Amino acid sequence: MDTLSRVALGLLTAACCAASASAVAQPNGPSGPLTRAQVRADLAAWRAAGYDPLDWLHYPENAQRAAAIVAQRRASGALPQAAQ
Repeated sequence: MDTLSRVALGLLTAACCAASASAVAQPNGPSGPLTRAQVRADLAAWRAAGYDPLDWLHYPENAQRAAAIVAQRRASGALPQAAQ
C-alpha cells in the first residue's frame, strides 16, 4: 500500500467515524425518551379510544381512528399532552 492510498483510507475512516458519532448524538425527541409510565398511559388512552392491538384485520384503520380520537381528547384537555 502506498502512502497516498493509506492517507485516503485514513480520511475515509475518519469521515465514517465522524458521521456515525453525529448520528448517535441525536436526541430521541424534544423532551427526551418516554418513560414506561408514559408509554402505558398512551396505550391506555388508545385502548379507551377503541384501539385493539390484536385486531390485525383492520390494522391501519383502527389505529388511525384511535389516533384521531386521542388527538381530539388531548386538544380538548380531556387527556394530558403526550411527550414527544
